[in-house]
Amino acid sequence: MRISLYIKVLFGYLIFGILGFITIAFFSSNMTLRYLVRDRADQLYNEANMIAATCRQRYSGSNIGIDSLEPQLSSIASYFDADIWIVEQQGEIVFRSDGQTANTIIENFDPSEQGRGRYVIGHYYDLFEDSVLTVMAPVSANFSTYGYVVVHQSISRIYEVRDKILNIIYMTFLIILLLSLLILWIIRICILQPVKQITIAANEYAAGNLTYDLKLHSEDEIGYLAATLKFMAHELSNKEADQKKFISNVSHDFRSPLTSIKGYLEAMIDGTIPPESHEKYMKLVISETERLTKLTSSTLALQTLDAKGNLLDLTSFDINQIIRNTVAAFEGSCQPKGLTFDLIFGERCFWVQADMGKIQQVLYNLVDNSIKFSKPDSTIWIETYERREKVFVSVKDSGVGIPKESQKKIWNRFYKSDSSRGKDKSGTGLGLSITKEIIAAHNENIDVISTEGIGTEFIFTLPKVNPNRTF
Repeated sequence: MRISLYIKVLFGYLIFGILGFITIAFFSSNMTLRYLVRDRADQLYNEANMIAATCRQRYSGSNIGIDSLEPQLSSIASYFDADIWIVEQQGEIVFRSDGQTANTIIENFDPSEQGRGRYVIGHYYDLFEDSVLTVMAPVSANFSTYGYVVVHQSISRIYEVRDKILNIIYMTFLIILLLSLLILWIIRICILQPVKQITIAANEYAAGNLTYDLKLHSEDEIGYLAATLKFMAHELSNKEADQKKFISNVSHDFRSPLTSIKGYLEAMIDGTIPPESHEKYMKLVISETERLTKLTSSTLALQTLDAKGNLLDLTSFDINQIIRNTVAAFEGSCQPKGLTFDLIFGERCFWVQADMGKIQQVLYNLVDNSIKFSKPDSTIWIETYERREKVFVSVKDSGVGIPKESQKKIWNRFYKSDSSRGKDKSGTGLGLSITKEIIAAHNENIDVISTEGIGTEFIFTLPKVNPNRTF
C-alpha cells in the first residue's frame, strides 16, 4: 500500500509530539526537581549557618537565650515556609518554630548519618508523616559542638514549584506544537500539493497527453520544476510533430524515386516506351538511383556522427586553402546560372585545428546549398576572419532566403523549407543536419542569418592554432 508523503510527515509530527511530551514528563521533570532541591537546600543551609552563628553567642558567655531568638527564628521559618529546630548534642529539641512542645528527645539521634551531604530527604527519624527536606548546621564554640540548627521543609512545597514550572513548559510545548501544525499546513500547501500536481502532470505526459495544462505558478524551486516539466512536454509535443513529419518526408523521399524507377521500367517492358527511347529513360532511372544512393549515404553519415565515441581526425590545416579547393570543385555547377564567388580572407592563411575531411564536407554542403537557392547571375561570398582565438567562416548568398519560422527547423533531418518539396527535388534534406552534427562534434557553433527574398548567411567557428604546432 502506497503511503502519501503528507501522511509520512504527519506521522513523523505525531512521533515528535509524543517523544517531546515523554521528554518533558520524565527527563525535564526529574532535572527540574533535582535543581529545585539543590537550590532550596543551599538556601536553607546558608540560613541555618547564619542562625547557628547567632546561637553560638549563647554558649560563649553572652546572656542571649533561645527565647530572645524566637521572634527572629519564627520570622525566618515563616519566610521560608519551613520548620526550624535547635537540637542539643544529645538529641534534645530545645526550640521549635512550629510552636509545638520542645524539650523532647530524638531517639537514636546521630548527626553523622547525614554524611557529607548538605541535605537529606525523608521522614527524619519518623517525626514527620510526609517526606521533608532537612539541612543541619552545627552550633560550635571553643572547638566544641554544643548543638545543631535543623531546618525542615516539606518536599511537597518543592513539588508544587516544580509542577508550576512544568505547567509553563507544557503550555510552551503546546504552543510550539500548534505553531508547528501551522508550519505543517504551510508545507502541505506550498510543497506537498504542488508535488502532487507535478506527479499528476508527469503521469499525464507519460500517458501521451502532452497537452495537459499544469497550472502551477511560483517563483521557487517547485515552480521552476513545474515550468521545466511543462517545457519538456512542449518540446516532446514538437518532437512528436517533427517525428511524424520526418516519417512523412522519409517516405516521400524514398518513395518518389522508387515510383519513378518502377514506372519507367514497367513502361519499357510493356512497350509504352518505344525501344528508341529506352536510353533516355534508362538515364533517368540511373539518376533516380543516384538520388537514392545519395539519400542513403547521407543517412549513414548522420548515424556515424550520432554514434557514441565518434573520433575526429584532428589535424592542423589552412582553412583558406580548403575553401579555394571547394570553390574550384563547384565552378562547373555555377556556370549555367552565371554565379560567381567572392573570397574575402582576413589573412593570407588561417590555420585551424579540426578534422579536415569533415570540414570539407561542411563547406561542400553550405556552398551547394547556396548554389541551389541563389538567384541567377548573383554572387556567393565566402569570408574568413579572426576573433578571440577563433576563426569565423561565413558563406553568404543573395538567394531566396529562409522564412523566419523555418530558421530553427532547417537543422532537422529531412526538413525542407519548401513544404511542397517542389523547388529542390535533388536535395535530401540532410545536408544541414550533417553540417550541424559535424560542427557540434568539434565543440563549435554554427548560426544562420537570413531574410526572405534577400539572402542567407551561414557562419561557423573553428579554433585557431599555431601553424608550427604538431599533433
